[in-house]
Amino acid sequence: MESPTCKRELVIEVPPEAIAREAEQITTQYARVARIPGFRPGKAPKAIVGKRFKEEIRGELVQTLVPRYFEDRLKDEKLHLAGEPHFEDLKFEEGQPIRAKATFEVYPDFELKDYKGVEVDLQPATVSDADVDQAIDALRQRNATFEVVEDRPAAESDYVMVNYRGQNVENADAEPVEAKEGLIQLGGERTVPGFTENLMGARAGDIREFDVEYRDDFPRKSLAGQTVRYRVEVQGIKKKVIPPADDEFAKSVSDFASLGEFRNKVRADLEAQKQKSVENAARQALLEKLVTGYNFPLPDALVEERLRRRLERFAESLAAQGVDPESAQIDWRALRDEVRSDAEKDVRESLVLDAVATAENITVTPEELDETLRDLAEGLREAPAALKTRLTRDGELAKLESSRRNLKALDFIYRNAKINQPTTTTVSAPGEGGDPAKA
Repeated sequence: MESPTCKRELVIEVPPEAIAREAEQITTQYARVARIPGFRPGKAPKAIVGKRFKEEIRGELVQTLVPRYFEDRLKDEKLHLAGEPHFEDLKFEEGQPIRAKATFEVYPDFELKDYKGVEVDLQPATVSDADVDQAIDALRQRNATFEVVEDRPAAESDYVMVNYRGQNVENADAEPVEAKEGLIQLGGERTVPGFTENLMGARAGDIREFDVEYRDDFPRKSLAGQTVRYRVEVQGIKKKVIPPADDEFAKSVSDFASLGEFRNKVRADLEAQKQKSVENAARQALLEKLVTGYNFPLPDALVEERLRRRLERFAESLAAQGVDPESAQIDWRALRDEVRSDAEKDVRESLVLDAVATAENITVTPEELDETLRDLAEGLREAPAALKTRLTRDGELAKLESSRRNLKALDFIYRNAKINQPTTTTVSAPGEGGDPAKA
């Protein structure tokens, strides 16, 4: 029977005899180090120490005994705490029990539904010749070189190296836009048209002055919808030389002697990547299908934590694009409301996977946890030992272990699923940035 809410209340009572025992121990500790006029350090009578530090001892009694008796009540009533408890209505009078009301949230109690034999569609991990061509073309682009052009003016697809300074036409107080040795591709997909139009035909040493009108949705917010007057000094012209797709290219980027062998290796790698991608998509589809059957309440503490993580990741992605999250024109309250449902979905999925892991006695070995730490440390460019120390200190290591355990539970569900094999595959496209000279 699913409870309608995760919120709970308990009245905590600490008996006088327990208070007396704990007070004796705390007073003894104070007496060992107390400095009281007229007595050598550590030699003052306990009665005097008790009076001298009465309020401090009372505070320690409350901070020690109330949480301890609260934990005992949780065990007695078989409740699993989610988040931190809040204590209120404290009553502590001489010779009387300590009483306090604890309000807190618990993990929901729900009946685990059947998770074996669930149907899911698996997309085929096929790779076309066009996919292989695209991968090799991308590699050729990465291995391209730039040659200086001296015998002609800048033309379509050339790269013009420039120093420029731009000033907002409507707002003279705005910060100028400047760059040293910037590289602008004329007619490039991401080049602002105004730069292409005004730098076409330029030669090294030329100075060009022109206005650029930015569209309202330009990625760099300070330029969106603005007109900027630029003074551009042309430093040089370069053309991009892309190596041909031939045997020599294959030798230069791999251990293969021919382009044909290299293409086979590229195809195999792409197939492995697609296989992993479609399997991960199938796992996620399975999880979403399973979770749809549940409607148990969620602890606000867990949802808020997941919501905070999502917003932090969004802020980090903005910073990675050169956008200051604090000054960006973002309605954070609206964004918070928008992603709350996703955070709730995350928590529900996590709780279902945790229940499956418990039902199947799935655990994480020390070796698996170390592997997870190494992978995370590599992404963060941090030493695994230092990362483990930091996560342990911050209480995050248990969460990392729980995450790995849930992944193992999802693998178990996938291995026991009924997998159908339909026919299509999908590909994703890259995004864009916010350079003043790039659209």
